[in-house]
Amino acid sequence: MKISRLVPDESGIIAWPTLSVSKKSVVTVGVFDGMHRGHQALLRRVKDLATQHESFSVVVMFDPRPGVIHQYAAAHGGAEAGDADQLDDSLELMGIDDRLRFMRQIGIDQVFIIRYTLAFSAKSYRFFLGQLVGKLGMRTLVLGKDAAMGAGRAGDVKAIDTLAQATGVFELDVMDDLGPGYTRVPSRIIPDPPAQAGEPEDPTAGMTKAEYRAWSKKHDAKQVRVWSSTNARYLLSQGRIAAANEVLGHCHCIDGLVVRGEQRGRTLGFPTANLDVNITGYVPADGVYAGWLVDLGESSGSESEDATRISAAPSMDARVAKGSPWRWAAAISIGTKQTYVEQTGLTERVVESYAISDDWLDLYGHTVRVEFAAFLRPQVRFDGSEDLSEQLKRDVEQTRSLTD
Repeated sequence: MKISRLVPDESGIIAWPTLSVSKKSVVTVGVFDGMHRGHQALLRRVKDLATQHESFSVVVMFDPRPGVIHQYAAAHGGAEAGDADQLDDSLELMGIDDRLRFMRQIGIDQVFIIRYTLAFSAKSYRFFLGQLVGKLGMRTLVLGKDAAMGAGRAGDVKAIDTLAQATGVFELDVMDDLGPGYTRVPSRIIPDPPAQAGEPEDPTAGMTKAEYRAWSKKHDAKQVRVWSSTNARYLLSQGRIAAANEVLGHCHCIDGLVVRGEQRGRTLGFPTANLDVNITGYVPADGVYAGWLVDLGESSGSESEDATRISAAPSMDARVAKGSPWRWAAAISIGTKQTYVEQTGLTERVVESYAISDDWLDLYGHTVRVEFAAFLRPQVRFDGSEDLSEQLKRDVEQTRSLTD
């Protein structure tokens, strides 16, 4: 799979490369955050059509997420965002490298990662599609039914289909609605840690229509597809890992650099891998979870080199595969270490994982992946280290049973 990063100029124009003077392409466009089941089905459709027509399978992906750029502009008087480091995207489900890994597994030929800017977003969908036809040889565009693109999102599937039929230079292939339909989620996704042990239940389950309407009004809820990044993000914010993983079709995960913590876990007999604050992926609600810890290798100290290392398949695929020597079942804690907060004065939110292994693992300076399988219990304050240690033993045993 070939990956190209393209940055629009100040006027929003992209210097697209020419894929081929003779071979056509089947294209899809989007962000693909989370790579949920709907995304995966769409990409497989692109690959299947490309194989049928002996064409390139092409993905045009935006980074950063468009919503982040528009939010930045709204907060800064309409200014264009500069360096991506300025942007706070705490709602991003999955990093670019993981999205690329899924695309590689599906067999996509070419991915264009477009630096999304306000100037680029101001271009009409007609202009954008014209460039895809002219430069990428697009013969077929594959989209979901609710897709929209171009200035003001005027290019919905109806408008694009009209354009395709009028010009005759490409055809539109619209995917049918996928998944179990629609649901409603609060317009503002605010983390709400579960108060009880065990997988949290759907708070709307069993509600009457009147109660559901009242709940929707109270939370200013909006309708979204069940198979959507928005729904997955909401479920994770509530600690509903099993439900989120069902939407995603894979375990939700985050990546981060292992740094030195307070070393308290070691004194308790449960040494943990503490993640640096710069985490890639959406961090679920506070609590204790069962899952896995995957060693992605020692950090090179260079972001660009790390990105190349992490996204490089086959070593990545080998590391994340079940049963690999770099992957361990793990009890995962997210929170503020309530038992010791008065003693230490530290209130920062920490992600730490205890890898269940007979060997001592020195992961300092390594990039690791934390995969979530199930919610175990809420964070609670214990009377002391002995009580906490006993609970950690129970967490480990429960993790073993859930990850075998």
